[in-house]
Amino acid sequence: MSFFDINHIFFTVLGYSMSYLEFFAVIFGLIAVALSAIANIWSWPIGIVNVILSTFFYYQIQLYPDMFLMIFFFVTNLLGWWRWANPKPEEEDKKRELRVSFMDRKRFVFLLLAGFLVTYLMGTLAANLHEWFPYLFNLPSAYPFIDSFILVMSVITTFLMVQKKIECWIIWIIVDVVATYLYFLKGAKFFGLEYLVFTLIAIFAFWKWIREYKGYHSKAA
Repeated sequence: MSFFDINHIFFTVLGYSMSYLEFFAVIFGLIAVALSAIANIWSWPIGIVNVILSTFFYYQIQLYPDMFLMIFFFVTNLLGWWRWANPKPEEEDKKRELRVSFMDRKRFVFLLLAGFLVTYLMGTLAANLHEWFPYLFNLPSAYPFIDSFILVMSVITTFLMVQKKIECWIIWIIVDVVATYLYFLKGAKFFGLEYLVFTLIAIFAFWKWIREYKGYHSKAA
């Protein structure tokens, strides 16, 4: 049985059968997010491993928008890795990496409103995938609108994260809370626990990045 098959069980705990695929996808995801919370550049390559494993997992539990999101994450992990490592001279921090910064408030609000609109459109698409492409998606998408919200908002906040915008963590907190609910609802309990931990990490990261931003100005003064 393949490592990438969710029926290939690693161990059972409290009646829950844990596959190799789910276990290692979650572990690499936790490490990647924990590193990003402290603005460590190694979050990006480790995130790539998480993305590959998660793609196989989401396909097998019919969370198709999440599966498409992993393809996007693969590209943005490469982009983020390069962007953090190659800042312009005026963007460098003491590690010669990209500084954290705030974005324009109006632009942030616009991105949120646009995200809700695209969520509706994406949810409608996801709800019909099994009818339009039955050979690829033989089962209907599970919770297409909730799943689409996670996809769309994750796309938006990942672009902000690539640019090290502090507001990215506000959206991540919302996304992680919704994802925690969805995965427990779907029965992917270890993924649900992972996103609960992600929520706590995102709260810490929001505080940590603000503190780092204030540190730039206190040193300049």
